Amino acid sequence: MENYTICNCKQVTYFDVENALHDCAKFEDVEATFAHVQQVTHCSTGCGGCHDKILVAISQIMNG
Repeated sequence: MENYTICNCKQVTYFDVENALHDCAKFEDVEATFAHVQQVTHCSTGCGGCHDKILVAISQIMNG
């Protein structure tokens, strides 16, 4: 997968999201997983416009 910026406000990339998910063993609760990624990367804490893009990236990463 090519690296690209998902959250422009906080300069969070696809690889940043992937790294934040490194310690998540399972994709059981999307909101808890999103909260973890948000805590680690600070994504979607600026304008919030990347929220759905972050969810898509999480889904792609966790579901391979």
